[in-house]
Amino acid sequence: MSVGVVFDPLLSWPIWSVLAALSVFAVGFSMWRRLAGAWLRLLAAALVLLVLAGPILQQEERDALSDIVFVLTDRSASQELGERAEQTDRAEADVLQQLRARTNTEIREVSVTDGLGDGGTQIMSALAKALAEEPRSRVAGAVLISDGLVHDIEAMPEVPAPVHLLMTGSTTDWDRRLTVKNAPGFGIIGEQIELTLRIEDQGAAPVGEGFTQLSISIGTEDPIRFDVPIGRDILVPVSLPHGGRNVVKFDIPESDGELTARNNSYLLEINGVRDRLRVLLVSGEPHAGGRTWRNLLKSDSSVDLVHFTILRPPEKHDGVPVGELSLIAFPTRELFIEKIKDFDLIIFDRYKRRGILPSEYLDNVRDYVESGGAVLIAAGPDFASADSLYRSPLGQIVPARPTARVIEQGFRPSISETGRRHPVTRGLDGQAAETDWGRWMRQIELADVTGDVLMEGFEGEPLLVLDRVGEGRVALLASDHAWLWARGYEGGGPQLELLRRLSHWMMKEPDLEEEALSAEAAEGGLKITRRSLLEAADVVVVTRPSGDKSEVTLEEISPGVFEGSFAASDAGLYRLDDGALASVVGLGPASPREFVDTIASTEILAPLINAQQGGTFAVEDRLPRLRNIREGRNAAGANWMGLTPRGAYETVGLKQYALVPPWAALLFFAAFIVFGWLREGRRR
Repeated sequence: MSVGVVFDPLLSWPIWSVLAALSVFAVGFSMWRRLAGAWLRLLAAALVLLVLAGPILQQEERDALSDIVFVLTDRSASQELGERAEQTDRAEADVLQQLRARTNTEIREVSVTDGLGDGGTQIMSALAKALAEEPRSRVAGAVLISDGLVHDIEAMPEVPAPVHLLMTGSTTDWDRRLTVKNAPGFGIIGEQIELTLRIEDQGAAPVGEGFTQLSISIGTEDPIRFDVPIGRDILVPVSLPHGGRNVVKFDIPESDGELTARNNSYLLEINGVRDRLRVLLVSGEPHAGGRTWRNLLKSDSSVDLVHFTILRPPEKHDGVPVGELSLIAFPTRELFIEKIKDFDLIIFDRYKRRGILPSEYLDNVRDYVESGGAVLIAAGPDFASADSLYRSPLGQIVPARPTARVIEQGFRPSISETGRRHPVTRGLDGQAAETDWGRWMRQIELADVTGDVLMEGFEGEPLLVLDRVGEGRVALLASDHAWLWARGYEGGGPQLELLRRLSHWMMKEPDLEEEALSAEAAEGGLKITRRSLLEAADVVVVTRPSGDKSEVTLEEISPGVFEGSFAASDAGLYRLDDGALASVVGLGPASPREFVDTIASTEILAPLINAQQGGTFAVEDRLPRLRNIREGRNAAGANWMGLTPRGAYETVGLKQYALVPPWAALLFFAAFIVFGWLREGRRR
């Protein structure tokens, strides 16, 4: 129960203040005139002002409310290092036991796990959320059980009571970590990327170890190893072997006694891109389709095109002086002898042997393909003639033989069964059926096909043939009428997309590989994708970062594409192998946030703890006792931590009584006035 006086004025306080000022002036004037009843006037005025102020005697019936204490336990990944999990359990049990023995106390337990993604320890967000759900007037304190490695300190709330930290970990803890300071998202294929690595020790590291071994592996390649210094920046040049995603892994061996090996590896995914795609287009003669190739290649800003067109065949004799035929002699020797390896793709468009490119040059082109280059032949009637490229050194790598028959009839190109599974032509029809495509009017008949037939023409004859030769690739398009689609003849067709895919396959773009095994992070683990021209996909063996192996069966979701899912949660490098192909994929962050810094520290949480004079206690020493303290006093000692009793209550009943009854006020007021009048009357 609580008793007090409250005021409920009959007039607003400003008006009451004016009346009070007038009363003081009047009484003061009476005293200055030395009137005998001045003091009675004073009592009367005071009584009137008191009545106008409306004093009320208030009696409250209260129920005491319990204090609230938060206990936040850090259960993040870093709390599993060393003996921290055991220390956490012991500290939590001790604190809860003391709080349960404390009268008038409610406990709010909060368990904090790793944040979503790579969020780390989100203990400040958890504390702010818990505070928002409780009345601040009842909060007596908070106890954090953690290693102090918090990753959301920017979300630190204002706590109206002491906060204490029971810090896990040991003074003898030490750890060695590997970090990459500049991790680019992409790099130029074939060019060196200079990465800055650093290997450093944290905590009570042993003295004397100045070097360790660094292992570097790219994709499925065997790792290479170096001895590198500890505690210094290391420049490591890395060259990307192919386009698309390249997985680079750096490792250092685990040392005896270090906290964890989770930060001894760094997984880096770099997207390989080509600086400039260099294409050599050789046109045997001007024709309607020549501009099609030129427009296609020039429309891509990443392509450097060299276009060589034979405008006047050597056998033509018209008496024109040789010096007037060309302003600049075309550098055929430089292109086909000295710089042929600088090109990513060579296209022969309706070219036939006329002595302009001697056999020596064509020999170089063949060697260029076998060592990794690419040649595309767009065949016209010349390919079926005696001067055909097939009857040159290039014939050894061309994937089909011309029969010398030129089919001069209209036909609609169609995708073969193999083509429906190949990335170059799969889904090429898009929204339009193949029967809606426009006709082509000429095709070269082929025989002895050695590659994959992706498109068919007149009466099912091979129209587009792709083949691999040595390290390189060759494509043969047995018609020079693809330009009819570009002109929209009879509705046209997907000419631009076909030629774009074809040229990119020739230049080994990863997304257009017909045989590929890959994986990407998905909800709950990995999504595995296998592209193949075969009717079925083999079982994929997945090797976890721990070395454990599991088998995944893939299902065909579209022609030539098989998919499967693999449940995985551990961050690290996963290896995939189906017997024919192998691949790697990284799951999780390159360097998990929980393991960047692993040595327990009070530095991050110091501002929160010092705000209310809380304390930090090492669990490995001994656990502190709880005691009550007054608000504003020091809340921690050598072996104790304080909580502030709040004394909060809830009002369940309220009674009010007038402090000055109106009848009594009127009686006394009249008495003071009458006695004052009588006293002043006698003085006269």
